[in-house]
Amino acid sequence: MNPVIGLDVSKGESHAQAFADRGTPYGKIFRFNHDLDGLASFLRYAQDLESFTGKRAAVVLEATGHYHSPVVQFLDEHQFVHIVINPLLSHQAKKANLRKVKTDAADAYQLGEMFYKEELEPYKKRGQYLMNLRYLTRQHESLTGMYVQAKLQFQAVLDQVFPEYHGVFGDLYAKVSLRFLVLYPTSQVVLAMSEKEVMTRIQNLAGYVNPNGWTIEKAQKLMAAAERNPFKETAFPSHLISLELLINLLLQYQDHLSKLDQSIEDLAQELLEYDLIQSIPGIGTKLAATILAEIGEIDRFDHAKKLIAFAGIDPSVFSSGKFTATRNPITKRGSRKLRTALYQAVRCGLRSSRNKKLRLYYDKKRAEGKLFKVAVIACANKLIHWIYAILTKKEAFRLD
Repeated sequence: MNPVIGLDVSKGESHAQAFADRGTPYGKIFRFNHDLDGLASFLRYAQDLESFTGKRAAVVLEATGHYHSPVVQFLDEHQFVHIVINPLLSHQAKKANLRKVKTDAADAYQLGEMFYKEELEPYKKRGQYLMNLRYLTRQHESLTGMYVQAKLQFQAVLDQVFPEYHGVFGDLYAKVSLRFLVLYPTSQVVLAMSEKEVMTRIQNLAGYVNPNGWTIEKAQKLMAAAERNPFKETAFPSHLISLELLINLLLQYQDHLSKLDQSIEDLAQELLEYDLIQSIPGIGTKLAATILAEIGEIDRFDHAKKLIAFAGIDPSVFSSGKFTATRNPITKRGSRKLRTALYQAVRCGLRSSRNKKLRLYYDKKRAEGKLFKVAVIACANKLIHWIYAILTKKEAFRLD
């Protein structure tokens, strides 16, 4: 016998259908919650199947965001062989049925049948470092998006209160710049002070005295900006409230992102591949961490083409009868975050010809008449081959 349990995972609960062998369901659909009692009842359910067949069952389930994480962890702890499949595969299998049925029970039954129809490989547990790294890099990306949105809102309010403040400090979002603005948000408040007082305020906020006259220069620029500012005092006090709230939000985002950067750096340093990937010109610390985290364990892929498909940059194919499409966009069915990181790595490598080998390949594709995006995708494809070779051979990249 070859037992298996199909597991349809949803938020907080799962439905299981056991099979003693191909075409031989064992018992009825079993529902359990993702709590201690529920997981314990599932363990008894699996043990009953094991007693009947004399063999421990494999478990097949879909990847469902973070909902399947507690179940996978439970299966790991109890040493179950489990297979986590791409939802696209199960979706295609469901479409093969003539009847259109969508229930949790039917999904669990379908997953069990897929075990016998498809060549599914057991799920290889990713290392703790890689999983933690993936969570951190994704959190960093999410937080960066919120930080950018807050910056856009901040600029919109600043343009209505103190537009001339742009350019006073080299970096508008430097801590000194933001902290000064939250205390003195209008040109009227700035002009009420002397240049020496402004200089002292900047020194106190910076926490040190710059010997090269940096604070004097900034104080002079600030006074001149206040003189040029078209709004001496805002007509809408609500703008000042919004400005203060947004500045405090920006400062918090900066602190959180700084901590995340340090955590990612510390965690990635434990991995040998982290330095190896950075040997490719154009891939820095953040991109290296993201690429490693999204790929996971490289031995999941026995060929670079499978990694290309996982990234979703393999060309789609459409052919029917005598017609064969000549314009084939990429599938975009893999990891979006890995695809984005590869695109950024290619752009960084091409910028100022940092990666001469990649630049030559790009120029060759452009000379063949390829459009810019097509050439960039071809470069990303080439980059994946290099990354795959580096991770499998554990050797640094060589430009020659």
